[in-house]
Amino acid sequence: MLTEFGKVFAFILTAILFVIIAVFAAKLVRPARPTKEKLTTYECGENPEGSPWVKFNIRFYVVALIFLIFDVEVVMLIPWALVYQEGGIIGFLVGAIFLILLGLGMAYEWRKGDLEWARPDIAPPKLNNTEPPEQEKEPELSLVE
Repeated sequence: MLTEFGKVFAFILTAILFVIIAVFAAKLVRPARPTKEKLTTYECGENPEGSPWVKFNIRFYVVALIFLIFDVEVVMLIPWALVYQEGGIIGFLVGAIFLILLGLGMAYEWRKGDLEWARPDIAPPKLNNTEPPEQEKEPELSLVE
């Protein structure tokens, strides 16, 4: 008799075997006719130019992550907008606080410059040209015999 964990293990094992068998069967059945056109890098219908191993600007990833964060937060507004009247003033205030925090986060990202495509160079801090006061040096001892 299987325990509950044994049933889960059997289900996972069956799923893994199903995927392996399906991939292997698809490889056996599909035709293999590679051409130069099929082996080129796909770039959204455009002809590829240069090597596909190009280093992308990190700004692509930063903007994408910021978009995902704010997109998920905005999606959370849809259920709230549908039922906020049933929650009364408390439900409205919770949504309003959420919107205020979302606006503050957006203002922070905007102020920080993460929404700008070309970030300005950060200038190093300027130091005063005053030299520190000289410290008294201890007399050097020499071993003279």
